[in-house]
Amino acid sequence: MNQLAPIAAPAVPALVVAAGERASMRFLEFFTANIRNPHTRRAYARAAQEFLAWCTSVGVPSIAAVQPVHVATWIEAATRELAAPSVKQRLAALRHLFDWLVTGQVVPVNPAGSVRGPRHVVTTGQTPVLDPLEARALLDSIDTLTHAGLRDRALIGLMVYSFARIGAALGMTVEDVYTQNRRLWVRLREKGGKRHAMPCHHNLDEYLTAYLDRVALRDDPKGRCSARSDAAPAS
Repeated sequence: MNQLAPIAAPAVPALVVAAGERASMRFLEFFTANIRNPHTRRAYARAAQEFLAWCTSVGVPSIAAVQPVHVATWIEAATRELAAPSVKQRLAALRHLFDWLVTGQVVPVNPAGSVRGPRHVVTTGQTPVLDPLEARALLDSIDTLTHAGLRDRALIGLMVYSFARIGAALGMTVEDVYTQNRRLWVRLREKGGKRHAMPCHHNLDEYLTAYLDRVALRDDPKGRCSARSDAAPAS
């Protein structure tokens, strides 16, 4: 038993001791031989000791007498004090511990196996962003020998250099591309009717100018910049 001390084995709860020496040894083996990660071992040991101490306080005579209702009641009480991930970790600790005790023939069934934990849903809405090299590779890969290619390069360039939403880029009209103080500007229509005007990066200036001039869109100021055309550009 002294050789187990460096692995920080938890103290054996009274409820386990009441089930006999075999149960006590199996309990210790779960934390020393079965769990290698020290952080998991500490978290599971804390959950097991708190649960079994609670069982003792409500009159459960032995670990073999623990029932699903005991686990469910303890988990339900924990949901009122702890966040869902912490409660789920505690339930996982009990499930693994009792699985180990079942395979060691200490208890007949796993009382935590049928208990459901709190629901926890994580939604991630972060949009991946291209780094500069990826953006350059994308723009350079577009075939600009067609009207569609010139349009795609101009619209993708608009989103890359202005961080415009795709809806704002597709909704931009020819008159939203204009010259001010000898620089090309774009006007974007954002959500809620808001308009945002900004000067163009020199690359975006090149892409938009090439598209509008070579596809001959300037004669239709109200026309959409995203108008589709598959014809080859004028030489």
